Amino acid sequence: MARLAQTAGLTDVQSEILATVRQFVDKEVIPRAQELEHSDTYPSDIVEGMKEMGLFGLTIPEEYGGLGESLLTYALVVEEIARGWMSVSGVINTHFIVAHMISRHGTPEQKQHFLPRMATGEVRGSFSMSEPDLGSDVAAIKTRARKTDDGYVIDGSKMWLTNGGSSNLIALLVKTDEGAEKAHQNLTTFLVEKPEGFGEVAPGLTIPGKIDKMGYKGVDTTEAVFDGYEIGADKVLGEAPGKGFAYMMDGVEVGRVNVAARACGIAIRAFELAVEYAQQRKTFGKAIAEHQAVAFKLAEMATKVEAAHLMMVNAARLKDSGERNDVEAGMAKLIASEYCAEVTQDSFRIHGGYGYSKEYEIERLMREAPFLLIGEGTSEIQKTIISRGLLREYKSRS
Repeated sequence: MARLAQTAGLTDVQSEILATVRQFVDKEVIPRAQELEHSDTYPSDIVEGMKEMGLFGLTIPEEYGGLGESLLTYALVVEEIARGWMSVSGVINTHFIVAHMISRHGTPEQKQHFLPRMATGEVRGSFSMSEPDLGSDVAAIKTRARKTDDGYVIDGSKMWLTNGGSSNLIALLVKTDEGAEKAHQNLTTFLVEKPEGFGEVAPGLTIPGKIDKMGYKGVDTTEAVFDGYEIGADKVLGEAPGKGFAYMMDGVEVGRVNVAARACGIAIRAFELAVEYAQQRKTFGKAIAEHQAVAFKLAEMATKVEAAHLMMVNAARLKDSGERNDVEAGMAKLIASEYCAEVTQDSFRIHGGYGYSKEYEIERLMREAPFLLIGEGTSEIQKTIISRGLLREYKSRS
């Protein structure tokens, strides 16, 4: 059989891109991930390498200087990068989501202004929905944009911005009170341009220091505090107030495929580490891979990796076809993140006491995998999305 997580039906271009990314990951990312992760250092050189490869423009249309590749290509690239170090995939994840939102919903002027520079990585995007007191109820957002003669004034605090300090463009979801009966129709997405860095980066906008996290190191996760921040009406995504929630949810569907891909990447790496260690480590006169308990565990891990990969690929292909994929993206995110946590823990157990040592890569994966159970919606939120879709499709006629 072929190695795990192979994808049928790829074009020659897709195969070439993936081969190039995998070589880059093996040569530039994996050898440096431990050191950078343990010191919580932003991977500047790796990011520059991704710029040179054109990865920041992977899904941006060719007319704006991008490669014009599909969501499937993007997801498979993310899977390869996360296999090396999940934080590196985090650097491009929010960028891809914001680029997708502008490509799909932006005005011609917004596309021309942002996309060519996003394709080169000169402009790097982050997006912001969460707030300090906000969980999964996005419609309960408190940060407000008040209309003025010159545009809007934004006040409020946002939370959990991946790349909050290192990005220079934020897709920001806030309340604008459009008078609609439904709360989510009173939300608007703004395109906030800002300098990179921390502190008061612009009048009325402060990016406090990095949030110290259990894992997902290297990439910066921040708050964003808006206090009388002035912004023009032309920075409303699509120049359509009140449609921000729909635009964000379109981006989140892409994000859920991304999280599934990241989970697949970590699970693949955890399996690779386990199967290699199990063939080297000997007990009772033979490699532990020859003991049935470990051999069966490897079989279970491999099956979970393969199942998650196939569901992720299916969700990406469905989105590429233009079909609604909220249920499929939710399913892929649910199973991939849960299986990732299980496969990583099984690899940790196979490593025994060495798995607890920071000298071994599996220790890092054990701290990274839990993040994927939460990012882009918890498993419980995915189950809510899936069940609603199923009940919609299988509506009783009684």
